[in-house]
Amino acid sequence: MTETTIRPFHLAFPVDDLTAARDFYKGLLGCGEGRSSEEWIDFNFHGHQIVAHLAPEEIGAAKTSNVDGHGVPCRHFGLVMAMDEWQETADRLTAAGIDFIIEPYVRFKGEPGEQATMFFTDPAGNAIELKAFKNLDQLFAT
Repeated sequence: MTETTIRPFHLAFPVDDLTAARDFYKGLLGCGEGRSSEEWIDFNFHGHQIVAHLAPEEIGAAKTSNVDGHGVPCRHFGLVMAMDEWQETADRLTAAGIDFIIEPYVRFKGEPGEQATMFFTDPAGNAIELKAFKNLDQLFAT
């Protein structure tokens, strides 16, 4: 993998309850809170700016696509983490009783792109994937 400077991404998504979003992103996931109003909240998602916008009419279930025998939500966002941080997060979310869409496991085992992954939703139903690679050079493996 070529060493490059990764710029933070920005992602805005709808929620139906800002208090529940704050409790989830700040309280459970540990995201720092930035600016906010009665309509939105900025969060620091591991150095990336995500924004929960109060838009209850925009939330809804995502369609799924088959990946490694699992129904992966087509609309999701997430993060590639270090393996130890991924495991710590998986343990913390499991202990907190998160209802996983796809429980933490290793997919593509023994193949190019082998990765640990988990999927879950926020209180508004937005799907989130957290993943980690034993070898980050495999991020774009074919």
